Amino acid sequence: MKIVVTGSLAFDYIMDFPGYFKDFMLTDKAHIISVSFLVDSMRKLRGGVAGNIAYNLALLGERPLIVGTAGHDFGTYRELLEEHGVDTSGITIIEHEFTSSCFINTDQANNQIVAFYAGAMGHDHHNTLLDRGLTADDLVLISPTNPDAMRRFALECQQMGVPYIFDPGKQTPRLDADLLTVGLKGARVLISNDYEFGMMAKCLGISEAELIAQAPITVVTRGVEGSHIYVDGQLAASIPVAPVAEVRDPTGAGDAYLAGIAFGLARQLPLDITGRIAALCAAYAIEERGCQEHRFTPTQFAHRYREAFGHDLPHNLFSLQEAA
Repeated sequence: MKIVVTGSLAFDYIMDFPGYFKDFMLTDKAHIISVSFLVDSMRKLRGGVAGNIAYNLALLGERPLIVGTAGHDFGTYRELLEEHGVDTSGITIIEHEFTSSCFINTDQANNQIVAFYAGAMGHDHHNTLLDRGLTADDLVLISPTNPDAMRRFALECQQMGVPYIFDPGKQTPRLDADLLTVGLKGARVLISNDYEFGMMAKCLGISEAELIAQAPITVVTRGVEGSHIYVDGQLAASIPVAPVAEVRDPTGAGDAYLAGIAFGLARQLPLDITGRIAALCAAYAIEERGCQEHRFTPTQFAHRYREAFGHDLPHNLFSLQEAA
């Protein structure tokens, strides 16, 4: 099975402000805000939904293909993805653009001021899946990117009869009812956190129970409460969170979780095991600052899975990857 990951590719610029934003905000001058913050540190990290998902799939032993767009500054990022086993041949470089960039400034109270530059992501709708030789035996992940690209990828999967996971994610507020309907129409799996799930239901004018039944498999994540997996509208598995040594950065948890879901589906694993693999991927991600800073080998993953959930993963699940 070929796994194709669509979605954003981005650099995250993480800055830490040693004070409190509120101390520099004058409420009676809100109409003419002009402030500058001297930060203590800045880190440039690899991110973007497609990059994060593909990275985690590669750690699990898959060789996912990314279809997306990046800017002229993407060279080192691409090299690192390839070193970890990600196929980057589907990434189009937009030479006159920068790779999408997110600038996050966090104060001592964890308040954030964020600026996002779409850059090369704005060209993602020019990509196509039709020339990738995909079949009904493959799996596509449609994750947050340019909304026109998300629509195109969904329609192309439907045209080719290729199963896909629909993950509106952070683009949910930007997607209208028509685009959500297109995305849901042929989706094998709908995945969302509980807040964005409620937003989708409201946009579509249906109940959350009705939305759950829109896809053969629906996955709703609920933060520290774990996640629920539904089949044909009925609860099939309640997944606990995996124990975490220390929560350092929850940003990449959702993308890591989705990688685990895709891995389990590709291996045709039972949904309760698939969900637990996803939960453990998320645990690894939130223990490091940055969405692609965690590491694990298949052997380490299998050992920690047993410690977390009290049973072993299926025999030989990782044996082919270990041999390779």
